[in-house]
Amino acid sequence: MGAQGDGLAHGPDGPVFAPFTLPGERVRGHAETDRFVVAEILEASPERAEPSCVHFGRCGGCLLQHWQLAPYFAWKRGLVVDALAREGIEAEVRPLVDAHGAGRRRVIFHARQYGARTVVGFAERKSHAMVALEACPVLAPSLKAALPAARAVAEALAPLKKPLDLQVVATDTGLDMDVRGSGPLPPALLGDMAAIAGRFDLARLTRHGELLLQRTPPRLAMGRAEVELPPAAFLQATAEGERVLAEAVCAATEGAKRVADLFAGAGTFALRLAETARVFAAESHQGALAALLKAARATSGLRGVEGEARDLFRRPLMPAEIGAFDAVVLDPPRQGAEAQVHEIAKVPAASKLARLVYVSCNAATFARDARTLADGGFTLHHVTPVDQFRYSPHVELVAVFSR
Repeated sequence: MGAQGDGLAHGPDGPVFAPFTLPGERVRGHAETDRFVVAEILEASPERAEPSCVHFGRCGGCLLQHWQLAPYFAWKRGLVVDALAREGIEAEVRPLVDAHGAGRRRVIFHARQYGARTVVGFAERKSHAMVALEACPVLAPSLKAALPAARAVAEALAPLKKPLDLQVVATDTGLDMDVRGSGPLPPALLGDMAAIAGRFDLARLTRHGELLLQRTPPRLAMGRAEVELPPAAFLQATAEGERVLAEAVCAATEGAKRVADLFAGAGTFALRLAETARVFAAESHQGALAALLKAARATSGLRGVEGEARDLFRRPLMPAEIGAFDAVVLDPPRQGAEAQVHEIAKVPAASKLARLVYVSCNAATFARDARTLADGGFTLHHVTPVDQFRYSPHVELVAVFSR
């Protein structure tokens, strides 16, 4: 199985990738450059499973519903093992934790106009063609109304004839929807939006982050704190994934008195860490940082949270700043934390910094950064792969380092 979820064969001119196939299968079809279009499965793998979704095979969202979970989990863990091996790093890679839980709690639907017809769904894999969704089995029950609500908004905005992206997040107080691509809305459409929000019990409706209407603040519990989320907020994909990652981060930093949470978002880790330690949170998104700090101020019993809006790619914390913390938590986006990690690797061994926890959603960029940390004197103790992106090639992980 290739790293992107395609079956991999070795052809005379190099690797050939066959979507929706499994290791050991014999298939018939034809090659298109390095892609293999399967016409027939001649010998199916005993690991093949019946897909749970009627759209599987066309929709680009899920790539691996045809694989039984046990070998699928083993393959995902192997992605982390292989990434570390390429960087020459030896460390314990623990068994993968299944964090799918109730399913995904955030989703981005695409809406396109085909004449008088409005199609809402996901794009086909490697295509701009749209799949009109009937349902999505990987979404949590809390997003049950997300697809019909998105469809209603897209149909109301159809006269604008613009491609739309509709991000929906399930919060504790209702669905939060952000519409992108529409441009400014004519006043006549605002009444339609209000009616749709009432019909589907939307907590808030925004356009490119600009408030259109709010029926109730969209809130989400993070530890003992309650965060009022900024529009189009980033969250861990599943509630179970957030719980698993947060527990691992808190366990790895136990006993630390002062912790830096870098790429802190809206407080997934910072607000929990602050129950036992003083926390400094750095985050480039000012709305997310403001939500974090507001929640911290409103929550009794926290040890104290300070924050700074800071682009850690362009202006990472310097060694003198980092060395004042007992522990550092990193949770960067997919491109990793290359600039920040280079500065952490320069921190003198005599500083207070003794522990570092790295949360990643990209095994390759994590392994690159782990190499830098290892060269700087950090020891990687263990890595725990976490799967909250069921049926996809994306794998999350938590890694624990020490000096």
